[in-house]
Amino acid sequence: MSSQDVPQGAVLAVVHEPVALSPGGPLVLELRGPLGPADAETVAARLAQRHRAFGVALDSHRPGHHTLRLTPPAAGGVAALPADLLADLLAPPPPGGEVLPVTGHQQTLLRAALTPAGTSTSTGDSTSTGGSGSSGGGGVGGGVEQLYWDWSGPLDVARFAAAWQSVVDRECVLRACFEWVAAPRLVLHARAGADIAVCSPAAVTWPQLLRRDRARGFALHRPGLLRLTLLEAEPGGGAGAAPPRVLLTYHPALLDERGVHLLLREFYRAYAGGGVLPGGERRPDLRDHARWLAGQDTTAARQFWARAVPPPRAVTRPGRPGGATGQSGPGVLHTRLRAPETFRLRSWAALRGAAESSALHLVWALLLYRAAGVAGPLPVSFGVQLSGRDIALPGAAGIPGLLDSPLPMTVTVDPAAPLADLLHQVRDTLLDLAAYPWASTETIRAWAPRPPAAPGPAAGPVAGVGPVCGAGGTLVRFDGPLVLPKVLRSELAAQGVHADTPRSAAGAAGGPLTLAARHDSAGGLVLGLFHDRAQLADEDAAALHSQCVRLLRALPEFRQAQASAGALLELLARAAIPRMARPVPPAPQHALTVLRPGHPHADVICLVTAPGVPAGSYDLFVRGHRGPEKIVAVHGDGAPGVLPAALEQAPGPGRRLVLCGCGPGGRAAYELAQRTPHAPGMVAAVVMTGIGDAAASASALARGVRSVLTPPP
Repeated sequence: MSSQDVPQGAVLAVVHEPVALSPGGPLVLELRGPLGPADAETVAARLAQRHRAFGVALDSHRPGHHTLRLTPPAAGGVAALPADLLADLLAPPPPGGEVLPVTGHQQTLLRAALTPAGTSTSTGDSTSTGGSGSSGGGGVGGGVEQLYWDWSGPLDVARFAAAWQSVVDRECVLRACFEWVAAPRLVLHARAGADIAVCSPAAVTWPQLLRRDRARGFALHRPGLLRLTLLEAEPGGGAGAAPPRVLLTYHPALLDERGVHLLLREFYRAYAGGGVLPGGERRPDLRDHARWLAGQDTTAARQFWARAVPPPRAVTRPGRPGGATGQSGPGVLHTRLRAPETFRLRSWAALRGAAESSALHLVWALLLYRAAGVAGPLPVSFGVQLSGRDIALPGAAGIPGLLDSPLPMTVTVDPAAPLADLLHQVRDTLLDLAAYPWASTETIRAWAPRPPAAPGPAAGPVAGVGPVCGAGGTLVRFDGPLVLPKVLRSELAAQGVHADTPRSAAGAAGGPLTLAARHDSAGGLVLGLFHDRAQLADEDAAALHSQCVRLLRALPEFRQAQASAGALLELLARAAIPRMARPVPPAPQHALTVLRPGHPHADVICLVTAPGVPAGSYDLFVRGHRGPEKIVAVHGDGAPGVLPAALEQAPGPGRRLVLCGCGPGGRAAYELAQRTPHAPGMVAAVVMTGIGDAAASASALARGVRSVLTPPP
């Protein structure tokens, strides 16, 4: 949409009336606002450019109403619109913007942000069919990460804001957002503003600020997905007064922590330079990385994961099954190994040809094994985080974005075998994984061998394939330091500013449990345990964290070559094994729900729900609709009988069904109409909209629905 007259946040509605097509006949689509003639021409031109197999013709009737005819290829034709064409139609990129595919781990995180923790169809007296749960409001991702640090030295707020805006202008990742109408995509805007707020300590306390900021989430369909909140210094400025504190919040589907530190380095460069970052846009950037990724030969990776995927019986949870915790929200624990303890641990691993990160992986593998409560060798599996920046793309180390990926590490723990053997196992496995840092759990599942299905439920996400990271497993992350260049630190020091090391607040744990390790400025090893309190209660998390630290501190004492893994575990013989809540399966979805009975002789409006439908949009539509039509909701999961059940709601002569949905619900509605042989004639129209907030989405849906309803007699 290119016109300056298009209202900000407005959403396009597209109406399709399914009819039997003659061979080579066009698919006719009605575009309903907010496009003027020039805007509609821009959309049509882009479709013609990106989808050359189709003939594109446009008729403009008046502002807000245009007819688009898409003629399929002459050879064979098509019965349905491809997903990428639907995405370009319903969600055209902004002026000067670009679109990148979302793949791998980023796709997993985006799907998690758009999928409700527990789908419910009831909200009091009415039915909630938004389909986004806590991730609603057009994709308001509830999972956020938070970093904070104290500002040391003089602070110029205007210069602070100008420096961040300069970084936004240079880094395309800070002008990015997501679109998921038909397929998940990353939209890069040409311009965006830095999101900076200033708070007074008299108005909000630090704990309150953390909670409010976390609850606010992000509107994933709008740039940018990083914001800053500056809590001013306490009045008085005495020796005991708290200094200014900076809270940086970002969405983990867009950025990893190393990417944030790269952006911080650019911010400090801009601040030291008076608020302006020299140079143009960074290259390489996300666009170059996407092209590099698309050009990779996956043959070797497929062969590796065909044999390295976790087996079905691999242990993935460091606690025994327990009941509900009675707690909720994220939790975090921190423990520091002093510098001498860290040096001893590093030396113990180095003498055996490994890094201290391998020592941490060894200890975590032992804790998983201990929770299983069995004797003899047993495979365990947990996720390890790879940076994804040590790839054969020049300059990749400096690209901010989401390049890291958790990959499943699987080793066999034998309590009778020497500790050195287990240490070498985790070291060698990590080296194997490092050859494919761009892989993800999505691709691993696709590449994993699929044996013939056995009777009974599947053992893992794929029948015969064990759980991998992101499917209920745990994650171990060893974050390397990203120190500011000495010259930059000197420039800041000359202005009286000391760049403090950011610290993590409890944010998105990336699963039920994440163990993060990093070195502090004094050389100590800081271990942070981030956990979902609904799965691991605070008491059990503290016990698990304490046991992990205890084993790490004791590890250097096992100097003998034949010291066994079981001997190290004996140190925890009297300690209770933590308990973790059993995963609760999602509540079953009703195939069809009547939202409003309507008039017995009126048409039926069928709202199709899917993960990612803007939360509250269907509620607003139902409340605002004044016609006599019955309104029902179905889940667009492709289950047999879903659409026939909806069609049964519209018996009688002259009664028709209008299938419609917002965002991915619109695509699901279109696919339901295509999959049902007897739908033409009964399905009067399919109404699809783009993605916006709840009000804009509901308004677009209402425009499209009004255009196809049967006028009352």
